[in-house]
Amino acid sequence: MTARTTHDPVDVLIIGAGAAGAAVAWSLADTRMRILCLEQGDWCNPAQYPSTGRDWEARQLGDYSFNPNRRRAPGDYPVNERDSPIKVANFNGVGGGTVLYAGHFPRFHPSDFRVRTLDGVADDWPIDYTTLDPYYAENDRMMGISGLAGDPAYPSCGAVMPPVPLGKAGDAFARGLNTLGWHWWPSDSAVATQDYDGRARCINLGHCVAGCAQGAKASTDITYWPHAIRAGVKLRTRARVREITTNDAGMASGVIYHDAEGREHFQAAEVVIVACNGVGTPRLLLNSRSARFPDGLANSSGLVGRNLMFHPYAAIHGYFDEELDGYRGPGNCIRSQEFYETDRARGFVRGYTFEFTRGRGPVLTAISGMSAGRIPWGADHHRAYRQLFNRIAGMVAICEDLPEEHNTVTLDPELTDPDGIPAPKITYRLSDNSRRMLEHAVARGSEILRAAGACDVSHEAPLALGGWHLMGTARMGTDPSRSVVNPWGRSHDVKNLFIVDGSVFVTSAGVNPTSTIQAIALYVADNIKQRLANLFD
Repeated sequence: MTARTTHDPVDVLIIGAGAAGAAVAWSLADTRMRILCLEQGDWCNPAQYPSTGRDWEARQLGDYSFNPNRRRAPGDYPVNERDSPIKVANFNGVGGGTVLYAGHFPRFHPSDFRVRTLDGVADDWPIDYTTLDPYYAENDRMMGISGLAGDPAYPSCGAVMPPVPLGKAGDAFARGLNTLGWHWWPSDSAVATQDYDGRARCINLGHCVAGCAQGAKASTDITYWPHAIRAGVKLRTRARVREITTNDAGMASGVIYHDAEGREHFQAAEVVIVACNGVGTPRLLLNSRSARFPDGLANSSGLVGRNLMFHPYAAIHGYFDEELDGYRGPGNCIRSQEFYETDRARGFVRGYTFEFTRGRGPVLTAISGMSAGRIPWGADHHRAYRQLFNRIAGMVAICEDLPEEHNTVTLDPELTDPDGIPAPKITYRLSDNSRRMLEHAVARGSEILRAAGACDVSHEAPLALGGWHLMGTARMGTDPSRSVVNPWGRSHDVKNLFIVDGSVFVTSAGVNPTSTIQAIALYVADNIKQRLANLFD
């Protein structure tokens, strides 16, 4: 057996270099502490993104798939998701999920933090919108957010840059929504519409989710990390953390990790910050068992891995007679939050956001057209294809997922990653509330498309490969028996252990969580800096 390598201690050890890990690293850098981040994936080379080649759609189903079980990159770990209708979507590498996301960048609403008070469901957060507001603004500046102020259905906030143009698809959707008298607004996007902070503006290359070689889409490998590294933060890639270790006093002492060759290392630290997402974080905590923590680290509540929330997605699309934008330009163009707040007459509580998308690339156009029977084989094949290309568009409904303890991340008893570390097992089922919300979203989305001039409207609900948002599995709260971390991200059980990713969410809201994840990471970092003299009290 190869001897374990021990490294010099650091003051702060961050696990994960994605949205949250990058933000907390950058914020803490001004303390001049010795800060190290371990990332199990590697740096991405933008020149190798699928978006640089004609086979980008095929690669999105292979080496750049959202799903790690399909992607199987060296930094990935397998996920047992047989007991879930929604499959995990993540990305392991510097930048994390921001490398492959669409850049949809909304904030939570003030009501999202008070669902128990307002609607009698789930729990209120121990923090509120006002607490996070300055951190939202700071994160908007660091990421470079495009949008339009003044949305009456949305918290009052400014934008760093003008919004992404609506385009032909956005115009069509807006007409449909106007006909129905329903809300719409240009989307908030993490896409630069102007040259910004060394990044070039968007030039409408399209397919943002396949990685932006232009650098216009904000991913933390090109926003936060260059600033953090220049400030002295160290980033070590291909470092897969197996467990967090503890000392005789019950404090986190460091981590054991494997390098790219499978060699074992020990990294000591005074403070450990976990930023591994709503699946990776509970996996790590549960795998960090010891005699003192037999049920996993920071798990005296028994809630580590419970209350998994996904955001069930409904995808609705239709065919248009007019030619639209196809896949050209950022996918985000407009949003509607007409059905965001609770109206019990709809048959469910809480609500959802419609995010409207431009269209499909050539391969997906062909696949969907053939599966729908609109593209025959034979002499009429190419004519039928041309009638569909650039004429398919639709939307997704991002439905709020309420926390339920039976939706879990546990350790699989058999499946492991290449280093022998137990893989996560997902057990998840849709609630009746989510099913009714999805049905409502499909019906209203179909109305919008028909009002916009579409025909042959179809849908998929829930979207099977739509598990992009991983939340709730290490929730924050004031009561140690009902939460894993306190209101500023510190573990109730281990006073030098912090969690900053989506696993700390109490509820999921009805919008993409990245903006809020990063705002929380900045908020936690600020609290650490303000409490350095008595951080462990």
